[in-house]
Amino acid sequence: MNPALYGLVVPTPASALPDTWADGGLALRPQTEQDMPFLQALFASVRGSEFEGNGWPDAFRSAFLDQQFRFQLAHYAQYYADADLLIIERQGAPIGRLYLHRSPSEHRIVDISLLPEARNQGLGGALLDIACAEAHRLGRVVSLHVEKNNPAQRLYRRKGFVQVGESGPYWLMIRAPGQDVPAEEHTEAGT
Repeated sequence: MNPALYGLVVPTPASALPDTWADGGLALRPQTEQDMPFLQALFASVRGSEFEGNGWPDAFRSAFLDQQFRFQLAHYAQYYADADLLIIERQGAPIGRLYLHRSPSEHRIVDISLLPEARNQGLGGALLDIACAEAHRLGRVVSLHVEKNNPAQRLYRRKGFVQVGESGPYWLMIRAPGQDVPAEEHTEAGT
């Protein structure tokens, strides 16, 4: 495992988190080596459904997902070595991750992933709001890649992201600095 992946930067200040996060026991903290088993399970929970029903034996599917997880870590270490690698916690237990790479011209959302039981509660939208608000203050674009068949792109579009390119199975989406989030989205954030 590449130690450069753990070159952590101070996370987004707690003051930037919605008040409802603290009330709900939600927090962001830097990722550590001890998070690897959780991150591997999170990866499997996000990507595993793609391989269900394909006839692969469970052991083979599990080994394949483990390998893909390691490839993803290596990719992130190579291209986003100085990104903030943050764990999302509820009541002290990890429920997801946010990887955010900041450069002089843009904030790249490298990854937002949540466990199944933490999805569809507004957390992803709140994380987008946090990243976009900080980028807006700095006059930077926010960008991300999303698989063309990923339902999360509906959330990204509601949050003001527009498709500007594609690379294989991914859309490149950006949100320009200064773009306001529609008012109805504020009520979802942090719930």
